Amino acid sequence: MKLLRVGSAGEEVPAVLDEDGRAFALSGLTNDIDGAFLASDGIDRVRAALTAGVLPPVDLTGLRVGAPVGRPGKIVCVGLNYCDHAEETGAAVPELPVVFMKDPSTMIGPYDRVLIPRGSVKTDWEVELAVVIGRKARYLGHPDEAAGHIAGYAISNDVSEREFQLEFSTQWDLGKSCETFNPLGPWLVTADEVDDVQSLGLRLAVNGDARQNGNTKNMIFDVAYLIWYLSQYMVLNPGDVINTGTPAGVALGLPGTPYLRAGDTVELSIDGLGVQRQTFINA
Repeated sequence: MKLLRVGSAGEEVPAVLDEDGRAFALSGLTNDIDGAFLASDGIDRVRAALTAGVLPPVDLTGLRVGAPVGRPGKIVCVGLNYCDHAEETGAAVPELPVVFMKDPSTMIGPYDRVLIPRGSVKTDWEVELAVVIGRKARYLGHPDEAAGHIAGYAISNDVSEREFQLEFSTQWDLGKSCETFNPLGPWLVTADEVDDVQSLGLRLAVNGDARQNGNTKNMIFDVAYLIWYLSQYMVLNPGDVINTGTPAGVALGLPGTPYLRAGDTVELSIDGLGVQRQTFINA
């Protein structure tokens, strides 16, 4: 299934798409797609209702698509998780995951406008596979246990301001947590719909020009390992989001390639997870 949230910002309502792309309202089952919904076997309840044919159809025409998950407790990010991205930025391939946090309030819809921060000259793009946690994960014994804690997957744009991130501070968060810096969606694709999460193509274009073209098979640390690893140091709660890293092709790693400016458009896609598109404007 593909879960989504539609409506004005802050007033989104939940819906589901069936295998034929038809949309149905979830208002009778839940008020939102969030941690509480996921923790209470919400996905199984939606699947059962969809099979039973009791969900009312809904027309999505003209409706804004929001992030497919209500504001998470945390967004955990993994840096330098593709060898080619580490190489292009001049960084050593990490022996352990590089972990940082992103302000959950950065999350916006997949087609919302992104604000270039005041004073920014190095706003950059990053297409990433996002993992949404469906069941609490703490001190997992082995990466093989991770699958049972995944609700699904989505496209994430881990927008970054490189000067804030790397030149103004030793902490990456300043360049990662600017407002609107985490478009997510359009859907939360449930885990059962993804046959092999380590074989998904990721693509990103700026103003129609291809910039990134990678594959999750080239992750240094795969999804299962990341969930296991993070669970040793923090509790992953239902609704939390993990951005799993980006392949090569960011402006930081392409000398002479301009960073984003007002009016630029960025389009991202991941196999089976849909497409998102943002226009960038000045804050």
